[in-house]
Amino acid sequence: MSRLMRLSLRAVDWATDATRRADGTLNRLALAVLDPRVPAFSSPCRGVASRDLVLVPETRLRARLFYPAAGDDGDRPLPVIVFFHGGGFAFLSAASAAYDAACRRIARYASAAVLSVDYRRAPEHRCPAAYDDGFSALRYLDDPKDHSPGSGVVRIDAARCYLAGDSAGGNIAHHVARRYAAEAPAFRNVRVAGLIAIQPFFGGEERTDSELRLDGAPIVTVSRTDWMWRAFLPQGCDRTHEAADCTAPAAASGVDSPCFPPVLLAIGGYDPLQDWQRRYAEMLKSKGKDVRVLEYPDAIHAFYVFPAFDDGRDLMIRIAEFVAESAAAGSE
Repeated sequence: MSRLMRLSLRAVDWATDATRRADGTLNRLALAVLDPRVPAFSSPCRGVASRDLVLVPETRLRARLFYPAAGDDGDRPLPVIVFFHGGGFAFLSAASAAYDAACRRIARYASAAVLSVDYRRAPEHRCPAAYDDGFSALRYLDDPKDHSPGSGVVRIDAARCYLAGDSAGGNIAHHVARRYAAEAPAFRNVRVAGLIAIQPFFGGEERTDSELRLDGAPIVTVSRTDWMWRAFLPQGCDRTHEAADCTAPAAASGVDSPCFPPVLLAIGGYDPLQDWQRRYAEMLKSKGKDVRVLEYPDAIHAFYVFPAFDDGRDLMIRIAEFVAESAAAGSE
């Protein structure tokens, strides 16, 4: 790892620790300075254009839509990846530079539209606000007027919809998939064809071997994740809550449904959360679900948002393959 990369990671750690308070609140003013929003670009940037949308005016739920510039396919509808950014449910946004760039890469590699949801964040908005916002994004896509040719954005094939996210966003994607699976008949157009969980953030009251062994690794530490769960979970709940513990009996609700999609799961060898991610894979497999696990032995948490890590490109290729294969399977 280069000196510049180490300094970048230390800066991320410092910003996280400097803006979270012991009383469970965040210094949002300081965060706005440390994490300025980058604008959307209606003209293609590296082959991908973007536009900010309002999904639900009542709750001011917004999202950033990324879409590849028209190529040989012309006006052919694109599959859509509904993406949830990481940040411990409390930090960052769809307009953060790192996630703007990551979603642009996903759209380019997968030849798909990416709807990056700017969900409500903790501690101001606790669980289940982020899950509700994710489900609202699916409701938005279910209405053809929101992505028809006359919308002036891009043509989207809602029947080829994927849920994706990293870290806390991977957690949100899973819980939105559970809710979708339980209520799939209520959707007219949206069909969730796959779930892309990049190092999802799960936890429990137990300290796993990887949490203890890798405490102090970049991005994720025990003290930070403890703070994040306290800020996110409903008042009075601990990490046995189904939102955190993917092995809790209530967390399996919806997973049993045939509408719960195949899963692509990425795990990093230097991620303290990896034991929980492997338990997540085991839970899904015990329910008979299709799970493809990608192991990156040298990867830290959130590795793919840092261009210096070569594994990030491999992950983009695997996501593109997963989308293409799932779409092909759905058309058979």
